[in-house]
Amino acid sequence: MLRAVALFLATTLCAASAEAAQTPAPDPSQGDGRVSSFYTWKGSIPATPGHLLRQETLEPMLGLANAAADLRILYSSTDGVDGKTPVAVSGLFFLPKGKPPAGGWPLLAWAHGTVGMADICAPSWAGLPLRIEAVLNTWLEHGFAIVATDYQGLGTPGPHPYMAVRPAAYGVLDSIRAVQHAFPAVGKKLVLAGFSQGAAAVLGAGIFQPSYAPGLEISGIIAAGVPYTTPETVATMREDTANQVDYILMYPLYLGLMAQQSDPTLRASDMFSEKALPFFELTRRTCVWQLAVELLGSGLTRAESVKAGYAKALAANMSLLEYPSLKLSQPVFIGIGEEDRDAPTRLQLELVKRACAEGTIVEAHLYAGMTHYQALTRSMPDAVAFAEKVLAGKTIARICAPDAE
Repeated sequence: MLRAVALFLATTLCAASAEAAQTPAPDPSQGDGRVSSFYTWKGSIPATPGHLLRQETLEPMLGLANAAADLRILYSSTDGVDGKTPVAVSGLFFLPKGKPPAGGWPLLAWAHGTVGMADICAPSWAGLPLRIEAVLNTWLEHGFAIVATDYQGLGTPGPHPYMAVRPAAYGVLDSIRAVQHAFPAVGKKLVLAGFSQGAAAVLGAGIFQPSYAPGLEISGIIAAGVPYTTPETVATMREDTANQVDYILMYPLYLGLMAQQSDPTLRASDMFSEKALPFFELTRRTCVWQLAVELLGSGLTRAESVKAGYAKALAANMSLLEYPSLKLSQPVFIGIGEEDRDAPTRLQLELVKRACAEGTIVEAHLYAGMTHYQALTRSMPDAVAFAEKVLAGKTIARICAPDAE
């Protein structure tokens, strides 16, 4: 029945769309390819975003233990870089076990952390890390349906604009519209949750929702390990680790590839040293953990890898990377690891301070001794409690200067 509904929607929308777009030609230099034909929509992509194009049952090894249904989905969205071109985006959809409550299952829209730039890194294709499986199984256990976008250009043809706020936000918002329209068991109650790159995505979704998807009713937003990129923060972000051999070097490499999407004439040799160039090329075809292992074994430091041209390229793309505002109409939960190096702790605390100053209701938690990933796991009991409160319409107390706990 669900499959029939999805196929009907896809056929109807493609026939009716007057301003549909075609799937872009694959570009291996941007990581395209090596996934199944599911990810390439052969017809016109509907101009109306947020409609399910197709679905298929996940391979058993990619499913979640607490899910009654595990699906790979493809849906229509909008290119968040130019703000107008229809694109197809892939993702995952899970239903919890049991009978849905009156009004349907509440929905959790999950946004994933950094996985890489190549299509094969998309979570709907590669699967989820064990720690993320545990997180999503917890949400299923608490009675949430889950939709999890891959983001624009991951899995599907076209470049993945890594860490660009609006493309990720649109991917999150349209995944919600797609499953709420297509699956009657999904209700209107809605919470967003994201980790690392995904934490930025859900904050962006909250910021863009009033103008881009005004019909959605977001009760609250949960962000763990949230990056904070501004011209001021970039200048000092990695000063303390510049001379260390560190996997964190992968982040400027990924951002360098994103910069080349905006300016194809930008040469990698202007951004990175000769020693670092082979690792920059790896960003086009490997996923995050392989790149991290290669970097740790290379002996390279950031100081000897990144050239002045990288800072210029980053500055040229700052409008894509910055949050346009930190004033959100929904309450926001932010979980911070005291020892987070991927999204530096002090910058997360600065983000909390500025969001509070702009009037956002923020419940921030600082977890003693916790690293980037550890903070996500440690935050889960607090995040679930926050979700239950906002769905019940309870008041969230502001915590803008959290003490370590």
